[in-house]
Amino acid sequence: MPETELLVRFSILYFFVAYQIFAQQFPNPKVDSLLNLGIENILNENYSVAKKTFKILDKDFSELPFGKIYLAAAHIAESVDYEKIPNENYVDSILTIAENQTELLLKSDENNLWYNYFEATIYGYRAYFNSITSNLVAAFADGVLSLHSFQKCLEIDNNFNEALIANGIYKYWKSAQTKSLNWLPFVKDEREIAIKLLENSIKQKSYNQYLGISSLIWIYIDNNESQKAVDLSKKMLAQYKNSRYFNWALARAYQDISKEKSIEIYQQILSSVEKLKNRNFYNDVVLKHKMAMLYFDLENYNKSYQLCSQILDFDIKSEEIKNRLEERLNRVLDLKNELEEILEEKNK
Repeated sequence: MPETELLVRFSILYFFVAYQIFAQQFPNPKVDSLLNLGIENILNENYSVAKKTFKILDKDFSELPFGKIYLAAAHIAESVDYEKIPNENYVDSILTIAENQTELLLKSDENNLWYNYFEATIYGYRAYFNSITSNLVAAFADGVLSLHSFQKCLEIDNNFNEALIANGIYKYWKSAQTKSLNWLPFVKDEREIAIKLLENSIKQKSYNQYLGISSLIWIYIDNNESQKAVDLSKKMLAQYKNSRYFNWALARAYQDISKEKSIEIYQQILSSVEKLKNRNFYNDVVLKHKMAMLYFDLENYNKSYQLCSQILDFDIKSEEIKNRLEERLNRVLDLKNELEEILEEKNK
C-alpha cells in the first residue's frame, strides 16, 4: 500500500481505531487462546486460518461478540493488505449482529468493562472500515462513539493500559496536524511527550499491541527519526519476518538512510505480492513506481525508465483499480517522459 495512504491510516488510528486494543487478558483461557491464535495469523497474513479460528471462537462462545468482531477485523485486514474492494455488506452485517448482542449485554450490566469494551471496539472497526472506503463523515461519527465508549472503560478501570497507547497516538497526530498553529497559546506541541508515552506503553503485552507499535514506527518516520523506525521494524520482522505491513514501514524508513536498501526491501515486497493469486496489480504499480523514483534519485535512469515502462504496460482489468491508480499512473507517465529526455540527451 502506498506510503501516503499508510500515514493517513495510522494518523487516524486515534480517532477511528486506536480503542480496539485489549488492555487486559480476557478471563476465559480458551477465549484468550483463540484470540491470540487468530491475531497471530492475521499478523502472519494467514487470513483464511485466522477466519477459521474466529469462526470457532464465535461458535464456542456465541454469547460473546468477540468472534464476529474479529471475523470483520480479518476481512478488513485482508482487504487492506491486498488492496482489494472489501465486502461492505458482510462487514456491516456482522458488526451489526455484534452490536445488537453487545447492547443486550450492556443492559444486563452497564458497568462491565468488557461489555463497554465490545461497544468501543465495534464502533472503532466501523470507523476504520468507513475510513478505508472513503466514507469519512460516517468514520468520524463512529470514531466519536468509539471514544465515548472507551472513556466509559477508563471510568471503570483507570489502569486500562491501551488508553495510554491511544492517548499517545492522538497527542502526536493532533500536534503534527496543527504544528503550524503552535505559536498560539492554546495549541501545544505534544509530539515528544506522545512518543515517550507510546514507547513506554507498548512495552505492555496485549492482544493488539502491534497496532501501537505500527503507529509508533510511522510516527518515527514522520518525526524524522528514521533509524528508530528501522530498528523497531526489524524487531517486529524478527517475529513476523514475512509481514508486508512491517516491510512497507522498513522500506520507507530506509528511504531516508539508504535508497539502495530501500529498493531491496521494496523488491522483496513485490516478490511477495507477485505470488498472490488473482492480484489486481495495485500494489505492483505502487511498488515499481517507488523503486523507479528511487532509481531516478540514484541517477540510474535506465532502470528507472524500465520500471516506468513495465508499469504502463500492465493490463489492469478492474475499472475501480484503474480509477484509484489514475493520478499515480499520470505521475509515472510524467517520470517516463522526463527520463526519455534525459536519456536522449545522454546519448547525443
